[in-house]
Amino acid sequence: MTEPSAQEQTTPADHDPAHVEVDNSFENDSSYGDELSRYTASLTSSVLDYRHENGRRYHRFRDGSYLLPNDETENDRLDMMHEMFLVLLHRKLYLAPIKHPQRVMDLGTGTGIWAIDFADEHPDAEVIGCDLSPIQPTLVPPNVKFVVDDIESDWVDEKDQYELIHARYLVISIRDFGKLIKRCYQSVKPGGWVEFQDWDGYPLSEDGSIEDTGFKRYYNKVFSAFEKAGYETRPGPKLEQWFKDAGFVNVHVERLIIPYGVWPKDPHLKKVGAWAQAQAETGGFEGSALAALTRYEQWTQEEVILLASEARADGRKRSVHVFFHFYVVYGQRPEN
Repeated sequence: MTEPSAQEQTTPADHDPAHVEVDNSFENDSSYGDELSRYTASLTSSVLDYRHENGRRYHRFRDGSYLLPNDETENDRLDMMHEMFLVLLHRKLYLAPIKHPQRVMDLGTGTGIWAIDFADEHPDAEVIGCDLSPIQPTLVPPNVKFVVDDIESDWVDEKDQYELIHARYLVISIRDFGKLIKRCYQSVKPGGWVEFQDWDGYPLSEDGSIEDTGFKRYYNKVFSAFEKAGYETRPGPKLEQWFKDAGFVNVHVERLIIPYGVWPKDPHLKKVGAWAQAQAETGGFEGSALAALTRYEQWTQEEVILLASEARADGRKRSVHVFFHFYVVYGQRPEN
């Protein structure tokens, strides 16, 4: 097969914006209604043409850029995590000292539950949730809207737009947090706030009880695969420096503990730990591992399920006292 000549090759940059060719395949009448419906239906179907793999469903838009499922099992797990975070923060959706927000962005909104709760609390604010998957409900407060987009791609015309930009639980889904936070700096209004809530993904134990367990092996294997694919697995402790590098002032850091299970004596931590274990056992172990290990480490589905079952079994042992560090970091764009 011969290569096309230079005159035949075209790229988007080759098109003269003053001369846009008409698509005559559409019927020529006085209304764009039918054509618009047909075209947007095609676009919508491409976004909803989900990828099915190893018994789970994944997003199709920007296929492969996010390695966790978007099926009902995963959506239930995300809503459980939302409750866990509310318990952790004593029913607060955010900690930044915002006042009278008019426009708010929720990055990686998932099921949209944070955006919906925020909209209910602030009925005068417009809340925009952005995610790769259109999995959010249709019956939402009138001041909420959801958009399908990749938050790591270029943002168009979003400078100085928001009083608050919020992001939660982006671990193992973002490759360049520093770049993303700099974009947030450009998009938030002077005097506005950006808040990220995220994990140090690796589990810990003060008494060494995590050593030689399937729980530790699970995280070592799975996070190694994510790191091989270029994803950040420990964003929490790095957020403060990323915020300062981006130019934020009044940067505040809260480091919190999320236990796994009900082993803590403290009633509050016990409740948080119960939610942490419940969400992980609601498909979390398998869902977080399947794509990363089968696509990047050539594991079989059966091997991943066995690894997950070993982690689940050791996590249930009363002698294993595992916890994670979770960070809430917010900063303000300078007024000037």
